Parts: sequence; C-alpha cells; structure tokens
Amino acid sequence: MAGKKAEQALVDQWRDILALHARTQCELDRALHRHGLCASDFEVMDVLASHSCGFRVQEISERVHLSQSALSRLIARLEGDDLVARAMCQEDRRGVRVTLTGKGRALHGEVLPVQRAVLTRMLTG
Repeated sequence: MAGKKAEQALVDQWRDILALHARTQCELDRALHRHGLCASDFEVMDVLASHSCGFRVQEISERVHLSQSALSRLIARLEGDDLVARAMCQEDRRGVRVTLTGKGRALHGEVLPVQRAVLTRMLTG
C-alpha cells in the first residue's frame, strides 16, 4: 500500500512538471510571437548569444531539446530571417558552425527581458 502511494506521488509530481512546462512554453510562445519568434527560436538564439564564435549544430542540439532535423529546419528559418549565419566549421570541414548575425544579436537583446519576465512569472512563487 505504501509503495503504491509513493509511486502515485511520483507520477503526480511528474505530471505537475509536464503541466508547468506546457503552460510556460505556451506563455513564452505567446510573448515571443509579438517579436516574430517562438520559444524554440529564442532558445537557440540564447545559446548562440552565449558564445561569440557560435556553435556547431551538434553542440547546439546538445543544449536544446530539439531533434537534429527540427533544429536544422529552425536554423534554416532563422538564417532566412537573417538572424543567424551558417559557415563551414574550420576545425572539422564536415561540420557547420552557426553564429548570430548583428540583426540576431539585436533581436536577442530586445527579447531577452521578455523571455526572462515570463520565466520569472511562471517559475517563481
């Protein structure tokens, strides 16, 4: 009996985490949409903003929760909007390095407080 209660408590906790994630993701998407971005776009831009030399696509995929194919499509879309640039990786000619463009850095700086405000509202208190 005690084992079942502990198990159910664990399942309930997991479902609470999933629900909080879903609500937060929706709020982020809503707030960032005004700036032409979704939460995943911002996540990738935020990762890239942390390193002026950019990252290889594989390194980005290790930091965000997207499949390789979804990440590739997202990067292509951001590149089409002139927010990121792709170039051959100097260390490994098979790899591709992604960096924020000047326009991407400016948009990231503009939207960063919006994203952080949503996180603060949704995850504290």
